[in-house]
Amino acid sequence: MSRKPRKPLRKLKLGVVATAWEARAIPTRWLNSVIGLFLLPPAGLLTQTLFTSFSRAAVEHGFWAAEEFWFFSLGAILWTLAFFGSIWVFGEPRPLRVYVFGHELTHAIWVWAMGGRVSQFEVGRDGGFILTDTHNVWIALAPYFYPLYSIVVIALYGVASLFYDVTLYTPGLFALIGLTWAFHMSFTIWMIPKGQSDLTQFGTFYSLVIIYIMNLLLLGALLIFAAPEVTFHAFGREWLENTENFAAFLWPYLRQLVPIE
Repeated sequence: MSRKPRKPLRKLKLGVVATAWEARAIPTRWLNSVIGLFLLPPAGLLTQTLFTSFSRAAVEHGFWAAEEFWFFSLGAILWTLAFFGSIWVFGEPRPLRVYVFGHELTHAIWVWAMGGRVSQFEVGRDGGFILTDTHNVWIALAPYFYPLYSIVVIALYGVASLFYDVTLYTPGLFALIGLTWAFHMSFTIWMIPKGQSDLTQFGTFYSLVIIYIMNLLLLGALLIFAAPEVTFHAFGREWLENTENFAAFLWPYLRQLVPIE
């Protein structure tokens, strides 16, 4: 007999700040939708830059054969198999409570980083919430682009490197980063269609564009970290060149819309 899976829909419950925001929710969402449209070209250019930089590192410098790439991929593949396997066996991904805890803790970390206070923190298998006196779009969307467990892995590795020679364990580091990053992305993609209030508060379209851009920046940072051939300067130069090419392509059409005498 099959069991109907529970829907672990979590909601970020806020205090007075959320109540004050509700009074201007509709016009804010409209404005954010317009901003989201203007962010689409930068998102597209960033996507092009990321794939171009990765392709150049893989083809011209053999990054695809580097152990960093293969161990990262191995960790990501192992988690992806576990994720879909748990859905097939249990009807929902596991471990759900670990994800919910990380999700709410990420909200709390960003509240603290912005000088706010968390008065209540609750996590359960079916969801969780925090109560805080500070709220903005970055706090609401942080769990969707801030891979907490990957950052914890990197931080622990950095601390250990201060006391021990951890060079031999670098492949394991990339495997754990791949696994935790895949954990972050799989649950993020799984949760987005479930009507999260985190996304609707500031407009779903705008929120998704912000999440997409921030995750692209994260992947760019990981690529720079893993591939010595890709530097911040080279990545930025590639993005600037793509922007210039896009502007050159767009300019004739803009001149037709706004004739210049």
